[in-house]
Amino acid sequence: MRRVPLPSATGSEARAAQKQCKKSSFAFYQAVRDLLPVWFLEDMRTMEVFHWEDGGKVSVYSPSEALLYALVHDHQPYSQHLLTKFPQSALAVPSQTFMRPECLLLLLGHGASPCLQDSAGNTPLDTLLQQISHTPAVNTRAKLLCLDCLFFFVPQDLQFSMKQQLLDNRQRWQDLLGENRLQCLLGLAPPSLFVGAMRVLIRTISPEHFPEALDNLPLPQFLKPLDLKLES
Repeated sequence: MRRVPLPSATGSEARAAQKQCKKSSFAFYQAVRDLLPVWFLEDMRTMEVFHWEDGGKVSVYSPSEALLYALVHDHQPYSQHLLTKFPQSALAVPSQTFMRPECLLLLLGHGASPCLQDSAGNTPLDTLLQQISHTPAVNTRAKLLCLDCLFFFVPQDLQFSMKQQLLDNRQRWQDLLGENRLQCLLGLAPPSLFVGAMRVLIRTISPEHFPEALDNLPLPQFLKPLDLKLES
């Protein structure tokens, strides 16, 4: 994946650059969702304006990240192109930069299941909890936001492999997740009113209109999931 450093920027300039990356990234997602031609999507994918990284860098979508979008939206010609032209990198694990809350919300909002299990029996929730467990405390903010996004879509009675570990090491996991998240995961407390409200709202929106329809709801900006920020 190519990365290009941006001129040094702070404050409002940095926030503006991050916002532009977010808009460009969603434009690519929409283009895949709308089943635009392969050549057009490849031109978009290689534009270095999609991911904002620490240090003021931006990068393109990798073949594996583009393939994930193509599979979600059943864009078969684009999937075939990526697998044929990039047989190894298209099947690689997407970058940590890509797996951020906005991308997770887009995938779940368009029908990706939060309950699927991999060959080891792990759900996406298990995988995310494992990553949180092994991530330095200073770098957990984005993963905790991903966990909050998962709460919008997972059923209340979801069975997941990591639950016993949470029970056996409750104090450690409370320190990692916070008491409210842990209680909800263990089924000892209901989800917050915010999570409950978002579950209801999201169910009213058809996948093909997510998340644009969310912007049309009479909600303040801070209640709209795509406006979750990586920095408080």
